[in-house]
Amino acid sequence: MKKISFIIPCHNEAENIDRLHRELDRFSTAVYDVNGEKMDMSRFEWEFLFINDGSTDNTLEKVRQLRKDDKRVTVLNLTRNFGKESAMLAGMDYAGGDAVINIDADLQDPLDVVPEMIYWWERGYDDVYGKRLSRGKESHIRKVLTMSFYRMLNRMSDIETLPNVGDFRLLDRRAVRALTQLRETQRYMKGLYCWVGFNKKEVAFDRADREAGKSNFHFVKLLNLAIEGITSYTTSPLRYATVSGLLVSLCAFVYLIYMLVKTLVWGEVVAGFPTLICVILFLGGMQLLALGIIGEYIGRIFNETKGRPPYMVESYNEERDIPIIEDVKE
Repeated sequence: MKKISFIIPCHNEAENIDRLHRELDRFSTAVYDVNGEKMDMSRFEWEFLFINDGSTDNTLEKVRQLRKDDKRVTVLNLTRNFGKESAMLAGMDYAGGDAVINIDADLQDPLDVVPEMIYWWERGYDDVYGKRLSRGKESHIRKVLTMSFYRMLNRMSDIETLPNVGDFRLLDRRAVRALTQLRETQRYMKGLYCWVGFNKKEVAFDRADREAGKSNFHFVKLLNLAIEGITSYTTSPLRYATVSGLLVSLCAFVYLIYMLVKTLVWGEVVAGFPTLICVILFLGGMQLLALGIIGEYIGRIFNETKGRPPYMVESYNEERDIPIIEDVKE
């Protein structure tokens, strides 16, 4: 019997935990019609791996209670909030399934899409990802900024990042094994999914609205995630800074020749002060921008050279003596 693990990062999701478990329980015994074929979910062994990512509400207590009633539930408790990207890596490290399914605790990504993912996985695909036809209840400006970010990132990078595709996907054990080899602490998972390659298949779906709780991704966090995505996925900003410097130098040289000819041939007086201030401010701004870009990359180098693990585990199924990851999977 094949085993499939749900990886569910949780940060302050206490209001959604019970509802999510009910849906998982319903799903695990349901029968679906996928492309004319009956798929009985009870023929799989299921694992529901909840990763408590430093929640400050009673999320941990709720998932531990679920484990007492349902042994398919496993609980990985991190020592603090390491962020969703690191929490997903922790889930991949500890998941024991032949395949894993990343899903958010808020159930905006519908479980009824999963049977089609399994259908294509059983036909040889290693990464079956969900593509959003609609993004649910989301402001227009956020949608515009999100799509603009994906377009910008794809222009900068040699490897295409799939637009309107999040973390909701099924990964074969081969793909999981590849992803867990990438141990950088500042992670951009949407880029790493594409970087590792493997056979990919798209499954389209409509994203639902969040019914309970509050999203942890406000504008500042999304902006930080965008910066993380760009600086971890491509070095193009450094090249752009170099090209900008060359263009500014060329413009300054052309302007110098123009002012020299204008003074010598026509004898016009050079307007010194306004011109000087504009040039100084422009060049100063360009230098600060270039230094900021360089600083972002130096900061990443600084953090990575420390060699710290992406996350720390406080307990696994309430056991504080954490077993070796390979032993957990066995």
